[in-house]
Amino acid sequence: MLHTENLTKEYDGQRALDKLNLSVESGDIYCLLGANGAGKSTTINLFLNFIQPTEGKAIIDLMDVSKEPLKTKEVIAYIPENLNLYGELTGLENLEYFVGLSGKKYTNEHLSDYLKEAGLQNSAHRQRVKGYSKGMRQKVGIAIALAKRAKALLLDEPTSGLDPKASNEFSELLVKLSNQGVATLMATHDLFRAKETGTHIGIMKSGVLVEQFGTEDINHSDLEKLYLAHMN
Repeated sequence: MLHTENLTKEYDGQRALDKLNLSVESGDIYCLLGANGAGKSTTINLFLNFIQPTEGKAIIDLMDVSKEPLKTKEVIAYIPENLNLYGELTGLENLEYFVGLSGKKYTNEHLSDYLKEAGLQNSAHRQRVKGYSKGMRQKVGIAIALAKRAKALLLDEPTSGLDPKASNEFSELLVKLSNQGVATLMATHDLFRAKETGTHIGIMKSGVLVEQFGTEDINHSDLEKLYLAHMN
């Protein structure tokens, strides 16, 4: 569902991403770990076509992102560290607007069902988003993915700043989407959530994918030791 072939990005001769090869299948939750500047966000931005690759390809659902940017956006949803929603609109109105951009139309009742499925309490559906916590905003993002029927989810530090309860709720939603066949690529600093929620982990350093493995193949302690070894 998400695939790269020697994906490379240079800025002024400096490589932010160096010949990245990774694959995320339907139902996978692939967690990219690494320090700031390791290339995690660059990878996400290349899949989103926010930037163009210097070499190689980012492929979504067998489509080259650079060649078919609009078609690839139809099958993905994106949740960044701080999800930009319209503060003066309600959660319901934001969901209607963003889902409408993908050409889908729903009744308010169906939109509310998606918000409920994403874990947003009923009382918040018609409240203005400017009063939402970060966790509530992220749930609107999940509802957008559900309503779009996204095949893939791209996440850039989505649990940063969330309290443990909200972070756990978000992780549970990712597992739910995984069980529905959604492929997830998540850039994160959270080793615990990566191990608990992910199916696969990749560790990046200076634009290079230096390790990748299944989460069942490593325990928490060894993951931490391996991560810290690459950060030195």
